[in-house]
Amino acid sequence: MTADPFALLQRIRVVPLIVIDDARNAASLAMALSMGGLPCAEIAFRTPAAGEALRRLTSANADILAGAGTVLTPEQAAEARDAGAQFIVSPGFNPRVVDYCQDHDIPIYPGVCTPTEVEAALEKRLTTLKFFPAEAMGGVETLKAISAPYSAVRFIPTGGLNGASLPSYLALKSVVACGGSWMAPRDWIAAGEFDRIRGEVERTVSTVRQITAG
Repeated sequence: MTADPFALLQRIRVVPLIVIDDARNAASLAMALSMGGLPCAEIAFRTPAAGEALRRLTSANADILAGAGTVLTPEQAAEARDAGAQFIVSPGFNPRVVDYCQDHDIPIYPGVCTPTEVEAALEKRLTTLKFFPAEAMGGVETLKAISAPYSAVRFIPTGGLNGASLPSYLALKSVVACGGSWMAPRDWIAAGEFDRIRGEVERTVSTVRQITAG
C-alpha cells in the first residue's frame, strides 16, 4: 500500500489495536478486519510475536494499512519498519523514537495527554498525535480542553474507548480517528474467533457510517 496513512485514517476513522500472541493468527485476522470493512491494524509491540505477526499480516493482505503500536525505542521502530509498518504509534512522547521515524520517513503518532507534550510534538513539526490514555485522562471533555488552543493539531484518542463512546469522540473536529481493541480483543484472536471479530468490525463500521451520514 502506497497511499498516505493519514488520508486513510481520516477516511476509515477507526484503528483496530491488536495484541497478538501467535503470529500464525495474523493472516486470518487480516482477512477478518478487511472483510468487516476496516483494512487497518495497529500491532502492539507488547508480545514477542508482534514483529512476525506484523510481517505475516502485511504479506497476507497487501491492501491493509498496517502500523506498529506501543513502540518504546528506536530499535523497536526499526524492527517494525523492517516488518512492513506504514506508521508508528508510541504511548508517550519519546524524542529518540520520533527522530528515528522522521529520519526514515515513516509517519509517527506519539502519545500526549498534556499541553506541554503537545508543544514538544509541535517543536518536532508533528501535528497528528495520539491522545492517551483517553478515558483515564478525562475523555472527551479533557480532549476538548487540550485541543482548543491548538487548532492545527489532530488527535487519535486511544485508551478505554469502545463502541458506545466512539460517537462522542468522532464528533470532535480535532479527532481524525479513534483507536481501540474492542473489535479484536486479545482473547478472541487467541481463540480463533475471527467470525466474531468480523462481526464486531462490521458493527463499528456501521456506527462510523451513521456518524458520517449525520
